[in-house]
Order: sequence, then C-alpha cells, then structure tokens
Amino acid sequence: MDEKIPVVVIKDVTEVDRILPALKKSGINCAEITFRTACAEQAIAYAVKNYPEMNIGAGTVINESQCKKALKAGAKFIVSPGLSVAVAKLCKKRGVPYYPGCVTPTEIMQALELGITIVKFFPANLYGGLDAMKTLSAPFPQIKFIPTGGVNSANMEEFLDWEKTYAVGGSFLVNDALKNAEGEKR
Repeated sequence: MDEKIPVVVIKDVTEVDRILPALKKSGINCAEITFRTACAEQAIAYAVKNYPEMNIGAGTVINESQCKKALKAGAKFIVSPGLSVAVAKLCKKRGVPYYPGCVTPTEIMQALELGITIVKFFPANLYGGLDAMKTLSAPFPQIKFIPTGGVNSANMEEFLDWEKTYAVGGSFLVNDALKNAEGEKR
C-alpha cells in the first residue's frame, strides 16, 4: 500500500482518465474510488482495467452489497467510514484488505476480533487527530492507523512521521495532483 491514499469521487467515468494520470504524475499509485456516486462500480472496473499498475480500491463502502459490487469490479482493497462485520467477513473470505473506520476503543476491539490491525481513523480532525491516535495506540499497540478527514498538505508529514500511521487519506491528494497537473500544462 502507498503511504498516501487519495479519496477519489468520480461523478462520470470519463473523470478517471483525468484524475488517475494526475495522481501517477504526483507519484501516487493508489486510488480509493468512493461509493458516493452512481457510477462508482463502473469507475472502479474502468480504473482496474486501464490502470493495472495502480492499486485501485473502493471507499465509502457501507454494506455487504456495495462490497460485493466493488470486489466484482476488481477493487484491491475496501475502505469504510465505520466498521461493518459483514464487509469484514466478506473481505477476509476473499483475501482483500479491509480498512474500517474505527475511532473508539470498542470499535478497535471489534476490528481486532475480526483480525483487522489497520483501521481508518475518520474523521481524524473531529476525533482528536494525532494525539487521539497516540493515546489509542497505548492499549492497542498492534493497530496502525489511516487518518482521513482533516489531514491536508500542511499537516500530512506530521501524521506520516509517526510509526503507527500506515497511510494518510483524503481528497486533498486529488486536488493537489490536479492543481500540479494543470499548472504544468500552462
């Protein structure tokens, strides 16, 4: 997994060919295409087929039905804003990494019971950010975090410098990549 996971919202499949090359040019070979739009499954399938060198996953997966669609489309990892036992079990059965949103000790304990040791910490800015993750790591030293929400270009390195950060995520990575790509065209 890359240490940067861009959260990609695709409203039209044609956007894939604008966004993924910009990410690659920025040195990011990963994309979490969210299930926030009607074309998510199509966008994932298109991205997996046309950008096989990239690690394409599905984000905002909130139930087993969406997870099945994402896996059928070829998603290589699944991310959820919260923890779904059904999604966790399906991903485990299929051998696909699942990164559920977990911000409380109870949620982390549930993730551990499901064999999950990497969790999304979302929204990081509202749940105490790096300080909260450091506090949670004391009773859960086996957990690594993917902070998302409130992570940005200005504070990303602070998160990445901590050894318990598996990766950072956010739409800011897409915005930065697109700005860089557009700036180079001028």
